[in-house]
Amino acid sequence: MNLIANSALGDASHHHNQSRHLRWKVRPLVDSNRLCLVSARQKIAFCCQAWRTHPLGQTLIVTSGCGWVQREGGEIEEIRPGDVVWCPPGEKHWHGAAPATAMTHIAIVEQLDGKTVDWMEKVSDEQYPASKSAER
Repeated sequence: MNLIANSALGDASHHHNQSRHLRWKVRPLVDSNRLCLVSARQKIAFCCQAWRTHPLGQTLIVTSGCGWVQREGGEIEEIRPGDVVWCPPGEKHWHGAAPATAMTHIAIVEQLDGKTVDWMEKVSDEQYPASKSAER
C-alpha cells in the first residue's frame, strides 16, 4: 500500500499569467513510473496553463467546479462535474479553471517513450478572456 497524504505543487512555468495564477495541485492516484499516469488536479479560479499536446492523448474527468477547454482553432468550451473530455493524440489544446471558480479534474495520460506531454507556449490574455461567458 502507498498512501499519498499531501498534494504537490505543479510546475509554475506552465501557468498563464503567474501574477494572478499562483499554482495548481497534483495528487498522483497511481505510481507515476507506470505507463499510465492518473492524477487528480485542482486549478484555482483564473488558472489555466500552456498549450500542449499528448503523444497518446489525454482523458479529463471533471469532478468539481467549472473549467474551460479549447482545441487549436476551436471555441472555448465550458466543462462541469461529470463531463469527460478526450483530447486525441497530437491535438494542441489547453484547459483550466473558469475565471470565477476553481476546477478539479482527474487527468489520465499514457507514456510514449517516457513522455506524457509536450508543453508549448503559454495561453495569452487574448486566448483566455476573463470576461468571456462560455455557453453550453
